[in-house]
Amino acid sequence: MADLKVDLTAPNGKKITLPTGLFINNEFVKSSSGDKITSINPTDESEICSVEAASADDIDKAVKAARAAFNDPSWRDLPATDRGALMYKFADLLEAHRETLATLETWDNGKPYSVAFNDDMGEVIGTLKYYAGWADKIHGETIPSTAQKFAYTLKQPIGVCAQIIPWNYPLAMAAWKLGPALACGNTIVLKPAEQTPVSILYLASLIPEVFPPGVINIVNGHGRVAGHALAAHMDVDKIAFTGSTFTGKQIMKTASINMKNITLETGGKSPLLVFDDADLEQAAKWAHIGIMSNQGQICTATSRVIVQEGIYDKFVEIFKKVVQETSKVGDPFHDDTFQGPQVTKAQYERVLSYIESGKSEGATLVSGGVPHKNVGDGKGFFVEPTIFTQVKEDMKIYREEIFGPFVVVASFKDEAEAIHMANDTTYGLGSAVFTSNIERAHRVAARIEAGMVWINSSNDSDFRIPFGGVKQSGIGRELGEAGLAAYSQTKAVHVNLGLRL
Repeated sequence: MADLKVDLTAPNGKKITLPTGLFINNEFVKSSSGDKITSINPTDESEICSVEAASADDIDKAVKAARAAFNDPSWRDLPATDRGALMYKFADLLEAHRETLATLETWDNGKPYSVAFNDDMGEVIGTLKYYAGWADKIHGETIPSTAQKFAYTLKQPIGVCAQIIPWNYPLAMAAWKLGPALACGNTIVLKPAEQTPVSILYLASLIPEVFPPGVINIVNGHGRVAGHALAAHMDVDKIAFTGSTFTGKQIMKTASINMKNITLETGGKSPLLVFDDADLEQAAKWAHIGIMSNQGQICTATSRVIVQEGIYDKFVEIFKKVVQETSKVGDPFHDDTFQGPQVTKAQYERVLSYIESGKSEGATLVSGGVPHKNVGDGKGFFVEPTIFTQVKEDMKIYREEIFGPFVVVASFKDEAEAIHMANDTTYGLGSAVFTSNIERAHRVAARIEAGMVWINSSNDSDFRIPFGGVKQSGIGRELGEAGLAAYSQTKAVHVNLGLRL
């Protein structure tokens, strides 16, 4: 529809025609309710555009389109090798539009353009190609039992998959979910975060060039309306969610209505342990990456740095220097910017409120802790990278996920206390261990209650390696071969070869 697109000029001068509708059955359509979502540029607080917001009725239409596509022989019976070829084609198409997608991601989200173009789009394209290669390698097995029986298993798609993605990595998180779901032969209704609705719409405009109608449907909408409708829909077979632990619990409860297959990747308060035999320069640099990259808006951010007593002061000195010299806060379209704005005003205010909490609880603020107003005309949701030291285990800033450029540094006496402190949390997503003692490294890694442990690095994830958490950090795994298990089911077939009753 001609009225469901808008011509935009991005801050970097790139001209983009953006669709603004709900993408259902390979067409952009209006919301049945007339509701809109307004996208705000977090760099200067200006309005980018408004897009359609899905109602429960729109969600129902998208689910019906996905169900029809799942049952259509053109998708259901497509040879797996051909399905993989479509995914490769889609990845190449995204590569051809890489600059536009990265521009929209930066404009809408606030992350540096260099990160969006190189890292995030690299992740998107790499993930889709990785799972394209898996498409024709997903198969069952034969199982010997008795001479009178032949038994085998089939790996089959789950069906209609609802996918709800977060605002911190909009395109990358979409690829993490689209890749394995498509490789296994499912169909999809994907809901982006209402805070970042723009880049995924441009991606949606490329889908008809590759996939049949209804295979991928993309419906922007508010979580309380569209997200709830997806979780509650009786014809949705699976729901995959990345976001807060609180919302994950609500989705899990709602999805129980028809016992949907569920994958959750939720919150974290990941520890980074620094032992006294560690390379402190390296530990400080990785600790900086682990918490300050992506504006600190990372679910696996190593936001609790726990350092052995004898090297505590020295580490803090080195770490503070690295953060102050490396974390240049600025316009995300500038080449030398490391840290852009927080994604929304609400997130900006949340981070600032935790800074006040840290001060009131008696922690020592050694760096940052104030809004950054030296960009443009002083608008935007910028926060100086913040370090608190002398942090105790009962402090709010030590225990709660903040999701910003905000790190606490505590101390431990010995290995046993380090492990205790690392595990003393309701979360269990990521963790990191810095030591030159290889025996200790593996011993501690085994003892930490987390889905992932980095040894002498932090947050250098890889789409070929499983990603996920334990405790209240989620259920299931994404990425790697393990990610396929979330989107396939095993059917056992028993063949009687002559047993007579």
